[in-house]
Amino acid sequence: MSRDTNSMSWGLLVLAGLIWGGMFPVAKVVLHSVDAVTTTAIRYGIGSLMLLAILVAVEGRAALATEGRTRRLFTYGTVGFAGFNILAYIGLAHSRAEHAAVIMALQPMIAVLMNWLRSGQRPAGFTLASVAVAFLGVFLVVTNGHPERAWQDGAAVGDLLLLAAALCWVTYTLGASDFPRWSPLRYTAVSGALGTVSILAIMALSALSGAIHLPALATLAGLGWEFAYLVVLGAVVAVLSWNSGIKAVGPVNGVLFINLVPVVAFLVGVAQGHAFGRAEVLGALLVVGALIANNLYGRRKVPMPAVRREAALCEEV
Repeated sequence: MSRDTNSMSWGLLVLAGLIWGGMFPVAKVVLHSVDAVTTTAIRYGIGSLMLLAILVAVEGRAALATEGRTRRLFTYGTVGFAGFNILAYIGLAHSRAEHAAVIMALQPMIAVLMNWLRSGQRPAGFTLASVAVAFLGVFLVVTNGHPERAWQDGAAVGDLLLLAAALCWVTYTLGASDFPRWSPLRYTAVSGALGTVSILAIMALSALSGAIHLPALATLAGLGWEFAYLVVLGAVVAVLSWNSGIKAVGPVNGVLFINLVPVVAFLVGVAQGHAFGRAEVLGALLVVGALIANNLYGRRKVPMPAVRREAALCEEV
């Protein structure tokens, strides 16, 4: 790999981390005016079409074929795109953008535990210790060192929904192992399109039942830049940048850039005038430190069966 190509690959990973780190504060703004289900439907109603168009341009029309596995792709797409995004946005509406970013950064650690359940192979002691430290960090962030206050104003409910969303995305990502011959772009685009069908159905049923009220066009127009960020940058540019960077530098190196997500979210919070308690800052540092430490430890463990799947956890957040 040439120096220019290597630099471009690192740059793509940095770009993806920066975009995803800023995505939660942007989504928080949207959720003040538009409900979580409608926000998800708009994001993927447009984003999935863009990804399908890119897939056809890169791999041809034949890549749209499900090869007789439509049901499985539909299930993974529903869990990954409908489940993850609707739960994440509902949780974000009752939590803070910084909490969401830290919880999402926990996904590689969640994958370690899920792979343990799937394979029955116990992770190394150092890895389990890193998982415990990361979860402790999340606990400190979401409680700000005061567990007794966690349930006030529904904050803990929001954070639990964010954790459930992370579980959905880990499940979806691990599902990619069922399609070993497919590129990440193809798996994301095809399953995402099928998952969007579920999103639109959920939105229709929610609107008909009165659970949500569709926003006025003027409201959506006033959030044009925010939706452009969520759709074009978050759902398309960041996805393609992450996939390209991971392919070039490898998952072990690339996964380190997921640490940018909580860092950027906290920096945006500071810029917006948010005050963070010591426990929140310490918790975020513990999560980032645990991720880095386990990554460095993993470089000494070859082979690592779950490395590639864990590294792809944030293909699309």
